Amino acid sequence: MQEKNIRRVVAAALLAGLAGAAQAHTGHGTHSLMEGLAHPFGLDHLLAMVAVGVWSVSALPQGKAWQGPAAFLAALVASAALGAAGVTLPFLEHGVALSVVLFGAMLVLARRPMPASIGLGLVAAAASLHGLAHGAETPATGFAGYAAGFLATTALMHISGVGAGLAIRRWLAERSGVALGGLGALLGGAGLYLFGQLAA
Repeated sequence: MQEKNIRRVVAAALLAGLAGAAQAHTGHGTHSLMEGLAHPFGLDHLLAMVAVGVWSVSALPQGKAWQGPAAFLAALVASAALGAAGVTLPFLEHGVALSVVLFGAMLVLARRPMPASIGLGLVAAAASLHGLAHGAETPATGFAGYAAGFLATTALMHISGVGAGLAIRRWLAERSGVALGGLGALLGGAGLYLFGQLAA
């Protein structure tokens, strides 16, 4: 059931990407789609997206892991539209870097009870920062193809995180808490490094 729901989220994101590609044809639309596909590969975005997948498998109730990626994707596209319209926040890139630290802390605490609503709220809040950053860099060629691209890439990165989370749960079993803690510490350290680079 859990895998079926995850597939639905990914399928919806990929269909959005294909719809954008179908409308892109050649020239400007294709360019904006390709920019969208490539944009989430920045280290801060990449780490956050994979972490959401790992956390969702590790912390959410059985069969509900799809809710983490779904919350991230929904908040991401809504805030990206705001960013494309000119909405921004001071020190936005610093906030994006700190969101990586947040996800690291969430992984460290993943084996301890946390209300799902709080965890999903934190995921959506962090996604909003990433979305504003994406939206602020919308190419002149248009938002639709660009958004379809970054949504498709984001969904695929979530799936890779879900796969990593499932592997940890299956192959490490009794040591999964240690593995998640170590992964969370590495993620938090990477986020602090990224923040330090911006603050320097």
